[in-house]
Amino acid sequence: MSALRKVLVVDDDPVVGLSFNRVLSDKGYIVITAENGYDALMKLQQEKYDVVFTDIRMPSMDGLEVAERVKARQPWTPVVIVTGYGTTANEERAKAAGVSDFLRKPLSPEMIEGSALKALLQTAPPLAVVPEVAVAAVQAEPEAMQKPNMLKNMALFLLAPFVGLLYAVLLPFVGMGMLAWMAGEALMTIPKAKKVLQFGKSIAKLIVVPFIGLAYALLLPIAGVVMLVWIGGKALIGRPATE
Repeated sequence: MSALRKVLVVDDDPVVGLSFNRVLSDKGYIVITAENGYDALMKLQQEKYDVVFTDIRMPSMDGLEVAERVKARQPWTPVVIVTGYGTTANEERAKAAGVSDFLRKPLSPEMIEGSALKALLQTAPPLAVVPEVAVAAVQAEPEAMQKPNMLKNMALFLLAPFVGLLYAVLLPFVGMGMLAWMAGEALMTIPKAKKVLQFGKSIAKLIVVPFIGLAYALLLPIAGVVMLVWIGGKALIGRPATE
């Protein structure tokens, strides 16, 4: 045995603890004794033990209750019942608590060593239990991250033709407007031209109105498509991952 194993022996008779220490100390075990159940539970809270041996008949708290409390708090810790008053009812209760073995006194060195080895071989280190909900959330996370990207690409694909058409229609007017503004700034310095510009301004408004209507006609479908994509994307993202 490469590493020392720590054994807790719970018995109000100190002779029992000495017997365990005599048998197991030369086999790679460290034996610690507790005189009652409360003392044993205190020791288990303070440090880790590889095996717990407990007598049944003890004052204040019997060994079966000790076993039940140990298995409830540390289900991975093996517990062995040792008693000179074994009954079927006690064995059934010990089995229900999940004890590793049930030994009857008097004990031989072979029984002590064998039960300790058996308990250690049956013990597996505690494994972290991952809830199924957490596993499902981790599995659904990549899919949830892909949904916004997919919706973004779809929206860009649908909007690209409308954006291109809007640029094609508006850019000439922007250029013409810049030229008209520059020419107007130059003509404003001439008194006669100022009156002409005011008249031209009224004419320009009359000419521009249809194009403003055209811009609205182009922009409204785009706004409608954007609204539909936004509503659909919001509905898809809000769907539960289990559907």
